[in-house]
Amino acid sequence: MIARNSKLAHAGLELAHASGVFRIAERRAAGTGAILRLEHVRPKSTAAFQPLRHQEITPRFLERMIRALQRWKFEFVSVAEARERAQRPRGNARFVALTFDGAYRDFLNHAYPVLQRYEVPFSLYVPTGFVDNIAQAWWLALEVIVARAPRIVLFMQGEERRFRADSAEQKYQVFDVLHAWMMQLPPAELSAAITDLCSRYDVDLKAVSRDIAMEWSDLLKVAADPHATVGSATVSYPVLANVAAPQALREMKMGRTILEAALGHSCEEFAYPFGATETFSRRDVLLARDAGFASAVSARTGLIVPGGEADVMCLPRIAWEGRPRSLRALRVVLSGLTMRRQRPLPSGAGELAS
Repeated sequence: MIARNSKLAHAGLELAHASGVFRIAERRAAGTGAILRLEHVRPKSTAAFQPLRHQEITPRFLERMIRALQRWKFEFVSVAEARERAQRPRGNARFVALTFDGAYRDFLNHAYPVLQRYEVPFSLYVPTGFVDNIAQAWWLALEVIVARAPRIVLFMQGEERRFRADSAEQKYQVFDVLHAWMMQLPPAELSAAITDLCSRYDVDLKAVSRDIAMEWSDLLKVAADPHATVGSATVSYPVLANVAAPQALREMKMGRTILEAALGHSCEEFAYPFGATETFSRRDVLLARDAGFASAVSARTGLIVPGGEADVMCLPRIAWEGRPRSLRALRVVLSGLTMRRQRPLPSGAGELAS
């Protein structure tokens, strides 16, 4: 159903481009901007089972996207500049900021050379626990487990559950169920669940988590680039909605402190882990401000409208990932034609830490 809905949405964007109706919205969008959210950038895989395919684009697509944005007369800016423009009166120039979540090793190998070639500003958000080899990339380990195993047995909610995963279709269904379940678990329970699964199916969780991450020497190289902004994304990349306020604030402050100590300069930019509305709340927005960040980006979809309407501690981003590949569709989205008014964030549970 997800794939079908994605194809229908993409077809609608293509139709909007073909009809030319997006140009009306584009004229009205003068002075607005967008922050694009990207994760993995790497060559296309031919594997039959790729449940996280929507999180990646190819280096060639990244280059085509940059060139298209230049043709469409977007000005490339840093996240800090996007934040400042959000607070100014509306101007005429449309702008875009490129952001990359995760500090994955493929960023250095495949995305960074493209960004250097075009000399465009970009931001990289770092969960320091992966660089220090202490965090768990549970979602990647889950992908490996489901890809390998024809049957999966585990304890869920206190009882043993069994899943068949013979075909690719079954594997996608099982991955979706287990991923959704794990996204709702508190960190300790999540760690216990993925550790148990990895033990049952002989997957080296530490190796999976270590192999995806950049090293500190890589980050220092990127941070020295005048076009780069290196921001924080906590230490262990938890779903903030699943942790108490003191722990969430500690993750924010510690991630920032570690990053500043390693880079030798201040870190004012933050990205909420995962970033979708259900993964953090208004409580976490206030905590990010308490942690001393000047702005924070989410995965909530939207454009940056100047004039002070945007909350700089919850800036929206447009995720342009593996499935909706067409640049024509991207142009329609950036026109604002398909944007809906955002729902307010949930208030969140627990009291704020002092």
